[in-house]
Amino acid sequence: MIRSVILALAATVLAVAPCFAQAVGHVQVKFVKAALVVGGGGGSGTLTYRGRHYRFIASGFSLGVTAGASVTWLEGTASGIRDVNDFAGSYALVGAGGAWAGGVGGVSLRNEHGVVLALKGPKAGLEFAANLGGLTISLR
Repeated sequence: MIRSVILALAATVLAVAPCFAQAVGHVQVKFVKAALVVGGGGGSGTLTYRGRHYRFIASGFSLGVTAGASVTWLEGTASGIRDVNDFAGSYALVGAGGAWAGGVGGVSLRNEHGVVLALKGPKAGLEFAANLGGLTISLR
């Protein structure tokens, strides 16, 4: 009797669990940046999450050893999303990279809601960077 109650309870939990499971989103963003020690930039992109597309804008800053200007097309994943509104927020990053007429950029960021972005992609321009920075994402 107890075993059947436990099995029935387990089946109910397993049937309900996917509704609350975190799904991984796909992110594409174009980011334009200019810097000389202190830098700033902005861009826009699309989050694809649970079959829907959400447009967003991103703005950021950097402080450290930075010089140049670049355009980066980043693509990757957003994990830890429980609700699409968790994607918006302030992200902290630590990164390094460079481009001389072309190169590759990559970054890992985390926001206050626990969402982690893992992005990489081609970079065009002339830039060297080893810095700390932040990024703010707002859904449109």
